[in-house]
Amino acid sequence: MTARPIDEPHRASSNLELLFDLTFVVAVAAVTEQFAHMIADGHAGAGVLPFLQVFFAIWWAWMNFTWFASSYDTDDVTYRILTMVQMAGVLLLAAGVPAAADHGDYLLITSGYLVMRLGLISLWLRAGIEDPASRRTAFRYAIGIGALQLGWFGRLYLADTGASDGVLLVAFIVLAILELSVPLWAERPRATHWHPHHIAERYGLFTIILLGEAVLAASNAVRRAVEETDVNAELFAVAGCGLVILFASWWLYFLHPAGPRLEDRRDRSYRWGYGHYGLFAALAALGAGLEVAVEQTSHELHLSPTGASYAVAVPAASFIALLWGVHRSIADPSKAHLGTALAGIVILLALPLATPAIGSVADLALTAATCVGVVAVASWNARR
Repeated sequence: MTARPIDEPHRASSNLELLFDLTFVVAVAAVTEQFAHMIADGHAGAGVLPFLQVFFAIWWAWMNFTWFASSYDTDDVTYRILTMVQMAGVLLLAAGVPAAADHGDYLLITSGYLVMRLGLISLWLRAGIEDPASRRTAFRYAIGIGALQLGWFGRLYLADTGASDGVLLVAFIVLAILELSVPLWAERPRATHWHPHHIAERYGLFTIILLGEAVLAASNAVRRAVEETDVNAELFAVAGCGLVILFASWWLYFLHPAGPRLEDRRDRSYRWGYGHYGLFAALAALGAGLEVAVEQTSHELHLSPTGASYAVAVPAASFIALLWGVHRSIADPSKAHLGTALAGIVILLALPLATPAIGSVADLALTAATCVGVVAVASWNARR
């Protein structure tokens, strides 16, 4: 296990990486579904923090393996088995999402996270043993990741002793910051040999997974509506608008290829990579919001029409804002792109206020039209 070259030609995601991603489909689906239920029950505010916490565990585990694989993917028997161990951890984490959302019980999620991390620690130890040039970096990763697992189980102990939600939240924030700091500390002796175009492709694939989850969430809501009520024009209109919003999100994300920019500015990779947490969370939340929008066409929800509109508008606006920030981290800032993003964000956040007057369907149609407008202007700016 030695570092792969950073300029390896035609580097692409392996079949194993694609299989690995499929396990995250289950985890993302579980957390999106639970968040959608919280929104529909009128508890969106109470559901945001658990959603962001669970999604952080999912994203961080995926991200750590992705960057490791970009540097050390040997695709031999040991590597494949340890990857399978991490996949098992993802499935265990996904199984614990309902308990965390309903009862605040994070035991199963933390256990699944531990299994994932044990697989990654083993890979880093192997890299440290077999690649002398990067030994200090690899061992630092193994030590940092291992030590933090004690902290996560310490947080479970605090919960068992009756600690307040505020204390548990502070503990989570501290541990999350320490997790994010491990790569910064570990790579001081020597940076890992990640491949810029491979990393850009991996992030693009995870973006497509999240968009697919949003399609699945909305499709499931449509299926339930069809089974329980008569099909109506409102249902088709909401589903169509949701598809347009998701397609516009895909268009915007892939408008500017990240690979060449990461190749030129490797020193900005942390800001680009870490910025995707909010970006990915916004896409997952958008899926939950679209599911609620479809549910509203056939059910009486414990949520006002304005609240249902904001369930779509806030994630969509957040996605545009965070996408601009992520793009800016590796590219020269553009006033034209900033103006387009700001205009789209302001319109998206203002539209739900008109819902009582124009109705939910019309509001969603205007939201979709706004997203299309942002795509059109951003594409024109990019061509210029």
